[in-house]
Amino acid sequence: MPLCPALFISASASHQGKTTVTAALARHHARRGLKVRVFKTGPDFLDPMILERACGAPVYSLHLSMVGLDACRALLAQAAREADLILIEGVMGLFDGTPSSADLAAAFKVPVLAVIGAHGMAQTFGAIAFGLARYREDVPFHGVLANRVASPRHAQMLSETIPAGLLYCGHLSNADDIALPERHLGLTQPAEVADLDARLDRAADAIAQTSLCDLPPPVQFDDATLPEPPRLLEGVRIAVAHDAAFSFIYPANLDLLTAMGARIERFSPLADEPVPAAADALYLPGGYPELHAATLAGNRRTRASIDAHVEQAKPVVAECGGMLYLVESLTVLDGAQHAMLGILPGAAFMQRKLSRLAMQRIDTAHGAMTGHTFHYSTLDTPLQPVLKAAHATTGAEGEALYRHGPVTATYMHAYWPSNPAATAALFRGASLS
Repeated sequence: MPLCPALFISASASHQGKTTVTAALARHHARRGLKVRVFKTGPDFLDPMILERACGAPVYSLHLSMVGLDACRALLAQAAREADLILIEGVMGLFDGTPSSADLAAAFKVPVLAVIGAHGMAQTFGAIAFGLARYREDVPFHGVLANRVASPRHAQMLSETIPAGLLYCGHLSNADDIALPERHLGLTQPAEVADLDARLDRAADAIAQTSLCDLPPPVQFDDATLPEPPRLLEGVRIAVAHDAAFSFIYPANLDLLTAMGARIERFSPLADEPVPAAADALYLPGGYPELHAATLAGNRRTRASIDAHVEQAKPVVAECGGMLYLVESLTVLDGAQHAMLGILPGAAFMQRKLSRLAMQRIDTAHGAMTGHTFHYSTLDTPLQPVLKAAHATTGAEGEALYRHGPVTATYMHAYWPSNPAATAALFRGASLS
């Protein structure tokens, strides 16, 4: 069984600074020459981009339902065999959600570092720390870190509130200038933060002044592996749109395509690059097409190549933002309407209010596939769904899956390793219903 130092970074709630602290730890130990592997709990595309920049390696998702217990175990075992340090960033507060970050930490016995935003707080800090540490006996607890501390005197007050038996790991200051800018449900993309590496270095410098400068104790992980998937996509060439407009891609999804025998070729619609002519299938992932709608509307080479791909009845898989790119028009928040590709009938509209955020499960002819959804747009289309997903825990009605010619489109971001057979069917143009 592989041993590796590991820490689970969670918090009392969202917006406490979990990603900043995780990135700081990753950059600090990477600068020491250590091999750091970082995971993100649950569905997320934005935080992993920052964390990858901090540690220099792809960031994979861990989630007991979306990814599955066995797959989580195998991912951690592989990291433990290769790395000097494993970091896992939680989601929301430590006990929020079903399953929660606490469930994941308990399942693999990874000690929790609780990050608490201490702005506007004094003695209550100790009560929150005590509650997080003692709420569940099965959750291993490493210690607590104060974030957004106003002054040395404030830091002293916070440290004095920690009950006996709890480890106070130190603090990060408001003056450190390390906070990462946010948009919608998460952070902005790395390319949009001009001084990102400087921020990460400042964060690493700050964490080096705490007790977290040293490696945490080693954790024993099960020596698990997953079976190789069947090579259901042998020789299939898949074009993947990948740029600032289309960037919501799970590394595990592309790993699966490659493991099943597919060849991946990336191209950029934003740069007006055409779909590679030899591509047998096309993947349009989610992202931020609304931020680049005017550019996408005017890029004729990409438009013509996707039109040609569809006319040849080659499969297209479009998720969320990728689906918006295929409809007739996209209206952005300032009211401007931009012509999209018109391959799918209908129009999309951005809004300030969150439309949907949920874990999803869709039952296909090949079995269940897991995933999630989050979007700030609505879709008005005459298309009728061929399948509908359901909320992963409540069973409430979820996202529609549409089929129009060779195009399969949905708001749902599927986690493809949850069902390799259904994934292969998507990229071979077969129906999931």
